Amino acid sequence: MNLDLNLFLRMLGIDSTSGKEREFACFLEKELPTGKCSVSRFEVGDGTVNLLLGWGEPDIVFCSHLDTVPPYIPPTAEMETEGGNRSAGSTPETLAEAAESGHDLIIKGRGSCDAKGQIFAMYSACRQLEAEGCTGFGLLLLAGEETGSFGAKSFRTAHPGGRVVIVGEPTDNRMVSASKGTKSFLVTIKGKSFHSGYPQYGESAVEKFVDFMNRLRKTEFPEDPLLGRTTWNVGKLSSDNPQNILSPELSFRLYFRTTFASDSEVCRLMESWKADDVEIEAFGGDTPMGYRILDGFETATVSFGSDAPQLSNFNDRILYGPGSILVAHTLSEYIRLSDLRQAAANYVKMFHTLVDIPARK
Repeated sequence: MNLDLNLFLRMLGIDSTSGKEREFACFLEKELPTGKCSVSRFEVGDGTVNLLLGWGEPDIVFCSHLDTVPPYIPPTAEMETEGGNRSAGSTPETLAEAAESGHDLIIKGRGSCDAKGQIFAMYSACRQLEAEGCTGFGLLLLAGEETGSFGAKSFRTAHPGGRVVIVGEPTDNRMVSASKGTKSFLVTIKGKSFHSGYPQYGESAVEKFVDFMNRLRKTEFPEDPLLGRTTWNVGKLSSDNPQNILSPELSFRLYFRTTFASDSEVCRLMESWKADDVEIEAFGGDTPMGYRILDGFETATVSFGSDAPQLSNFNDRILYGPGSILVAHTLSEYIRLSDLRQAAANYVKMFHTLVDIPARK
């Protein structure tokens, strides 16, 4: 299957970090249509848009997201050799020559792995299916996945969906059997401001935060036989007190990766830890989810979230894509040309497999 590397580089050359993805959507709306597919635009309501390309009435839909995490990193490419990597430049001519020589290419830049690589592989699969004369499939491109799946939530109310959605995320070209859920909380801890030379007369919100975190670290959540341990992370930590004044207030976001065994337990625990000096506001999230898997594909479980749980307007959901989550969101994000080729071929295989088997109710 021939891949249009020039198109991929042009995709990577557009800054579509979250909040800026509309420009990227407009580029794709202009560049991707082949004359044999319809194009529909859906306003999300926050200045971003979703796009749906349809070949016939799309019943099996390939889907990935338009936005990427900051900071923007422009694309570069290297040719992989047995002795290591050497720069191959990033011009379309050099890339094509390197690819035709039989060497693999390592393509770097923001979105190469998450998720412009998925969009590119899915679009390449759509072009192949179009060349084979197939219909009944589509390519759905959603805004805002990295900041709360706002595009997916908007789309499920604006469109009836279909039989199957194949969501593209970096899964090392393995079909995901299950993914962890997410639960987010805003925690505000109250203290009493006082001169730090006389701490006995005040209450430090920072010290209370330390106590809170030590209590959380000692909490044992049930081990899940499929998804393993429950993990959590602290973000947006803030206590804007001078260094010589006890902190009167501290706030932070607490973000859990939950399992089938722990999802409801996390919510109960956070509710029980509310107190006069500890405010906890729940922001919801996704529940752990199982996915459709097909024979003939390597499988895995993942700990990251995606748009898939929000796309409840589809009867079945599949999670699969090229690239590694271990390099997604990093400054060294990259993807291999060989992985893109394999993903495109496997997306075509998935379509033919799904067409040949009865729909699940």
